[in-house]
Amino acid sequence: MQRVQHTGNVCHGLRQAVLASATAVALMMAPPAHAADGDLGADGSFTGSPLWSHEIRDFALDSLHSKNALSVAAIPLNGPGIEQYINADELMSPGSIMKLVTTYAALEILGPTYRWTTDFLTDGQMIGDTLNGNLYVRLGGDPKLTIERLWSTLSDLRNMGITRIDGHLVLDGTVFRVDGGFPEFNDNGDNPHAPFLVEPSAYLTNFNLLHFQVRADERGTQAWSTPDLADVVIDNRVTATGEAPCPSRHNFDWEPIFHEDQRVTVRVSGELPKGCRTTTYLSLLPHDQYTAALIRSLLSDMGIEIAGNNVIAGTPDDARLVMRTTSPDLVTTVRDINKWSNNVMARQLLLTIGAENRREDELDDRVAGIRVIYNWLENKGINTAGMVIDNGAGLTRHGRITARQGAKILQHAWNSPYAADLMASMPIIAMDGTMARRLQNTGMAGQGRIKTGYLENVRSIAGFTRDEHNTTWAVVGMVNNDPAWNGQSVLDRVLYSLYFRPPTGTAISHADSDTAKTTTIQ
Repeated sequence: MQRVQHTGNVCHGLRQAVLASATAVALMMAPPAHAADGDLGADGSFTGSPLWSHEIRDFALDSLHSKNALSVAAIPLNGPGIEQYINADELMSPGSIMKLVTTYAALEILGPTYRWTTDFLTDGQMIGDTLNGNLYVRLGGDPKLTIERLWSTLSDLRNMGITRIDGHLVLDGTVFRVDGGFPEFNDNGDNPHAPFLVEPSAYLTNFNLLHFQVRADERGTQAWSTPDLADVVIDNRVTATGEAPCPSRHNFDWEPIFHEDQRVTVRVSGELPKGCRTTTYLSLLPHDQYTAALIRSLLSDMGIEIAGNNVIAGTPDDARLVMRTTSPDLVTTVRDINKWSNNVMARQLLLTIGAENRREDELDDRVAGIRVIYNWLENKGINTAGMVIDNGAGLTRHGRITARQGAKILQHAWNSPYAADLMASMPIIAMDGTMARRLQNTGMAGQGRIKTGYLENVRSIAGFTRDEHNTTWAVVGMVNNDPAWNGQSVLDRVLYSLYFRPPTGTAISHADSDTAKTTTIQ
């Protein structure tokens, strides 16, 4: 709609016609039931934008049966729009959208090219095909030190002609300081060995996971794990049946049995039709034991024997570097964290921020990392009152943030030199990551990048979404409700409504005898 100004003496009839026409258009744009909800300020502009927020609030009330269950903040970033706030100053449990705070902070504090290194050193000499000395593994806190990267690095030993290490395998995890462990997360599931519950550690490799598989064919069933660790044995009790539709993985029972010698037997039972397979991921060993067993397994596959024991100790100053593996850059790590909401990688990242910025008297890198992020936020002018970061991943019952705080952080991120890196890490609506199956067939595919959160009684979204006028909005929405199972539909409605019915102001002139005034109508 055009903005029309009238000054001086104007025709009364013309002025009334302009106002009537503009008002009619405005009423067509807004739901009639809420047409009178706005209040004019002293300057003739709306003090709030109630039409959009009332519609969302009413929908949430019908779905959640609570006025306080939904919190929303939406801020236009590069085009016309009216900021929207619903319970935006209430401290809420955010779930995994807290990862955006951690990853954005890391991009600015550590830098997008930050990398982790893992060094393999020795205090001995190579004589013939034998390394006479210890093999030290100085771990660097790498969030994604995978089996593939370890294989590639350790294969250099075989290429050097080494087939025997006449010494100990020594793991050095002094990169992190952890004072007393981590706050406990009381999961309501029945699987304490689930991948999303893996805790961070200086000794973390391959996400501390074992991938178990069972396949049925004409010979019966075969079970195996990757990696194949000497400390883990499979007791396969799955029976093969005739050809039939492959069953859900939930039809199988995986029972770990822990022995006093630190070995684990995994008993699996169920029925599997021929030609089918079932699979699961479990975290069963302490991080240091897992990493030592993994390195030994890989070396054994290469024909390299380690004569000594597994030892936890620091690396001597005179040890010589033999091999090194360097992680992909931080931008790649941030993408892995946010696309698939990887908890242990986010928690590892928080420890890294702390380790790189700890004070001499700080004994816990988690606490140091939280301090650094709070200071970073406050230096941007963001009010952190009441905010609880806890572990950087959102996998906590204690984490808290307001929708307004979250949206303000996203507003700063939009203007950051690393805005593109952060946005590229976030799931694309109806296309990939944790948003791949949401808002499909709505015409919104690709129109936003949204991080999701999910905990018992918690659903959340945070990120950047566009409206049909190509304005980008920073949006944060959280549902804290018992139950919150329908919170996802409420949050999807927020995104849908922002796209198709954005709260965009329309300018209408009010011409007085002396000066012109403008009213903004949603």
